Amino acid sequence: MMRTVAKYMIIAGFQVILLSCNSTNETYQMGTYGYDKAFFDKQNIEFLELKSTDGMSRVLVVPAYQGRVMTSSAGGGEGMSYGWINHSFIESGKVDPQFNVYGGEERFWLGPEGGPYSIYFEPWAAQVYENWKVPPVIDTDPFQIEQHDDRMVKFSKEAVLRNASGTQFRIGIRRTVSLLGKEEAASLFQIDHPGQVKLVAYQTENELINMGDEQWTRENGLLSIWLLSMFNPSPGTTVFIPYNQDAEGVVVNDDYFGKVPADRLIVDSSMVYFRIDGKYRSKIGIPPGRAKPLCGSFDPQNSVLTLLWCSLPDEPQRYVNSSWGEQDDPYSGDVINSYNDGPVEDGTIMGPFYEIETSSPAAALKPHASITHTQRIAHIEGEKEELDRIVRTLFGIKLREIENKFK
Repeated sequence: MMRTVAKYMIIAGFQVILLSCNSTNETYQMGTYGYDKAFFDKQNIEFLELKSTDGMSRVLVVPAYQGRVMTSSAGGGEGMSYGWINHSFIESGKVDPQFNVYGGEERFWLGPEGGPYSIYFEPWAAQVYENWKVPPVIDTDPFQIEQHDDRMVKFSKEAVLRNASGTQFRIGIRRTVSLLGKEEAASLFQIDHPGQVKLVAYQTENELINMGDEQWTRENGLLSIWLLSMFNPSPGTTVFIPYNQDAEGVVVNDDYFGKVPADRLIVDSSMVYFRIDGKYRSKIGIPPGRAKPLCGSFDPQNSVLTLLWCSLPDEPQRYVNSSWGEQDDPYSGDVINSYNDGPVEDGTIMGPFYEIETSSPAAALKPHASITHTQRIAHIEGEKEELDRIVRTLFGIKLREIENKFK
């Protein structure tokens, strides 16, 4: 009898432990990193976690979503989850034949999206939404893990693509996601000293390889690396993008979804300001010559400064044009883009979220040659005095200029 009681006590104790573990996952509030980590665990979706020795800086990567950085945190499990994640879509288990909107704060894509050399439309098909389809290699195909530890993960993938003009590409992809230490991030972002702030930063190196036997040419269409970062908006969030004042031509393209109203887009003598609230669907782009490698966003509600750096070529180069339909110049694309989500015609909304996107030049690659596009993202939480010092150092403006631009 005593053995039976002891047995049940052990089982009951084990159940308590299990319930305790489950309840620990349940204690994280939505919007925290711990909540999102528990969410992927519950959905049985494999993820890799890069983390600092103190466990405060964390980056969550999903191999099945093309080595995508889903989210990150500067405050461990209790910290803010910076990436926008489409929980309801992932939880549904659906597979959309056109595009699976998982979300994520940095995903690997390829351009161009539209035009005569698009890889999102079948050859000679009308470029309307019904015919648009994201290639599986950047939508549903998992990337292979080549190497992994607490600070870094390397992925690889090979695929065959065909563009809207019928040109076939045999491609190889190599992608490395690396967590950056606080001092390393401060050095790379040229911050003299990170101060008393919470910080998480990571770098992705993305290589596109011509695995075929023929050179890729402008006449048959070129590809580019396209990185898209989806973040959570707030009523006061502003994206700010410095531009080259010495260049000629348009500073910002703002007609992707119709002209952006003046109360949402301001261009001053050195900076483009874009209002981000997830309530008005709009997009802007910075063309080559005007683009600089560093831009950012500021969320005053949560006192979060986000910095994004991307590699730019030493010499002027052309970028693929992703506009749908006929194009005057298929190589007149933008280098940096930002998107503010909002309701579409029927009132529905995908997010809301906002994006900052960067692209590599059009890749005119010889057989077995490659192009690499590198991007770094840092999220910094702290007192506004500390963030102001960083913004002044990097951009020569005051934090309150960003915060008050659309008030």
